[in-house]
Amino acid sequence: MKYYLLWLVLLFSTLVNAVEIKLGDYKNRADVNQFIERMAWQSDYTEPELIELFSGVKKQNHLFELLDKPAEKELDWHEYRHIFIRDKRIEQGAKFWRQHAKLLSEVRLKTGVPEEIILAIIGVETFYGVYKGKDPVFDSLVTLAFDYPKRSAFFSRELEQFLLLVKEQNLDPRTLRGSYAGAMGMPQFIASSYRSYAVDFDGDGQANLFDSIPDIFASVANYFVKHGWRANEAVAGPLTALDNNSINLLKPGIKTTYKWSDLVQNGLYSKTALDPDTAVALVKLQQKDGAEYWVGLQNFYVITRYNHSELYAMAVYQLSLLIKDRMKQE
Repeated sequence: MKYYLLWLVLLFSTLVNAVEIKLGDYKNRADVNQFIERMAWQSDYTEPELIELFSGVKKQNHLFELLDKPAEKELDWHEYRHIFIRDKRIEQGAKFWRQHAKLLSEVRLKTGVPEEIILAIIGVETFYGVYKGKDPVFDSLVTLAFDYPKRSAFFSRELEQFLLLVKEQNLDPRTLRGSYAGAMGMPQFIASSYRSYAVDFDGDGQANLFDSIPDIFASVANYFVKHGWRANEAVAGPLTALDNNSINLLKPGIKTTYKWSDLVQNGLYSKTALDPDTAVALVKLQQKDGAEYWVGLQNFYVITRYNHSELYAMAVYQLSLLIKDRMKQE
């Protein structure tokens, strides 16, 4: 057995050295060669398949600045909100609701995730499918996996997940376009999320987040359910700081690390009725004239699993409320 294992190791080493990417921007890279060999060893891909794919990759140099300066970290709330909370996005959300009311209701009844939340996610992500991204997903993931050291481990995993995904779904990895970070389809799932949470709701044998509206709605809802969405519970509520408050003693964030009684004891009030032991987060949003505070509940935290930012979650939540209000006006 020992001699057999040694033979396998020697064979593997020989194969690594045999990899030859003839074209593209990643030829003669030892780290790329090792990835290809490992992927061929562990999956249904053959070495020639992967060499051909990698030979056509073009390095996406423009990605680095985008990843270093995401809007969620560069903008204050009053600037960020203006990007997403617009009449056109609200109206289009209501229109999408009218077009797919029966389907959205069916998904809500099955998952407990409200129609307006599902619509707000795809409204923020892609303006209801209009802007799905223009960057080549495969080239982007290769670039970030091998030339973006601060997050190379994450993007290496996503590259592997992407290659497995396209094999499973019979997709062409060279033609898929998405966000600068490799998110795809109307709901902008990264490859690992696609493989973990995408749902074949229309029953055609494929979870299609590019063209199937039933699959898209159900997959967004499933993502929330799997991350702990609580049906028929609140998401967040604005806070009022009473006189002589001690809000400066509390640490804002997205995690529900406080009890509601903690916020009350520090001089905060909300019209949202909460049990004293309810787990909450103190959410801080910077307006032009000062800070605005909200209480974030479990469902608010769930929204941040889509994008780990209080700005993102609040934009989704407020857009959802405005879409729902628009529907009530009809």
